[in-house]
Amino acid sequence: MDLRTTEIAKAAGGVLSGPDVKVSGATIDSRRVVDGQLFVPVVAARDGHAFVAGAVAAGARAYLTSGGPVDDVDATAVEVGDTVVALGEVGRLARTRLPERVVGITGSVGKTSVKDLLAVALAARWRTSASVGSFNNELGVPLTLVNAAGDTEALVVEMGARGVGHIAQLCALAAPTVGVVTRVAAVHTETFGALEEVALAKGELVEALPDGGYAVLNTGDPLVAAMASRTSAETVTFGDGGDVRAESVTLDDELRPSFRLVSPWGSAPIALGVRGQHMVDNALAAASAALVCAVPVAGVADALGTAVLSRWRMDLVRLPSGALVVNDAYNANPTSMAAALRALTRLPARRRVAVLGLMAELGPSSDAEHRAVGMAARELGVEVIGVGVSAYGGTTVGNVDEVPAALGPLGDGDAVLLKGSRVAGLERLMELWA
Repeated sequence: MDLRTTEIAKAAGGVLSGPDVKVSGATIDSRRVVDGQLFVPVVAARDGHAFVAGAVAAGARAYLTSGGPVDDVDATAVEVGDTVVALGEVGRLARTRLPERVVGITGSVGKTSVKDLLAVALAARWRTSASVGSFNNELGVPLTLVNAAGDTEALVVEMGARGVGHIAQLCALAAPTVGVVTRVAAVHTETFGALEEVALAKGELVEALPDGGYAVLNTGDPLVAAMASRTSAETVTFGDGGDVRAESVTLDDELRPSFRLVSPWGSAPIALGVRGQHMVDNALAAASAALVCAVPVAGVADALGTAVLSRWRMDLVRLPSGALVVNDAYNANPTSMAAALRALTRLPARRRVAVLGLMAELGPSSDAEHRAVGMAARELGVEVIGVGVSAYGGTTVGNVDEVPAALGPLGDGDAVLLKGSRVAGLERLMELWA
């Protein structure tokens, strides 16, 4: 999206230093600058102001700054009190240039997959922009708004939360007219506490929806279904017994589901390219949001068949040795662990091994949750190798580099699952096996 620096300064309550120039989008990463962008230095463990010169050299046309113009940098500066707060205000400005058709997605699990699926489904009719990867916080949401294409007709915004009030703040920027809630599960319980607290936070999305909007809710999750009472928007449910549901679900040998989509807008067969039985509900959530945005049911079905997910989510790879690897290493929590383990058992294999890293931010229940996952795996006939985590039981290794030796030779008939929170870095194993 194109914005003038005079507009940015006014929106952010800042002071322009240098000529008024047009910027196209924004970034907080000086290594990923696209020519003409606004660079936003974030002050965190490292002060992003140290990278302003590099960002400008890489093509940034202007930058925000909370410390005055940077010496010897020949680019327009917008001086603000706090660059993160200012980025939010720039996102709010960008939202005024976007259409009403903005879909917010939240939930404890599945929101990035639903975002990926929905972006493709909406694109069957509308010029669509969406969050990149898992950009879903106070930085990611305004960046999604600012980086939306100028001709965007539909926008998909992923929204995460680590406490009550976070989703409400993101909704104040993005102003969604459609809200999707996937599941409420034991994620970030270190900061949230009880599941009811998680539900309270996630439900802020439906509370923010306007009259005439749509709340898309998972009927299979009682805490999500109950959110219907918290919104004045029209409610559409998905899942077993929902308005939008799947019939005659089957899985092929590569874990790809097929089913018949049934909805008030019509029915159609769908063969997903993504993997795992749990992706059926994610596809139903995406289909529901696309259908309320007036995408024809046939277009939704065709689009979902071509959709791919963000990296390290249920990627199925066959190694040169013939072994199958399910690379689901992007993130993990007890609910997504259970789904991934069930998927592993559906693969044709003689030996199945789950290489599991830490499930982060579970708080006091962490050891118990890890033990439960390990027990569930063994009940399914799956061997467990814990990476840096002994609570899973089974074999434990200290780091990723020790996993190949613990696994032993892999060949045809072996199937391996990689899953853990980002800190585990299990995706590195794919590099070791390449």
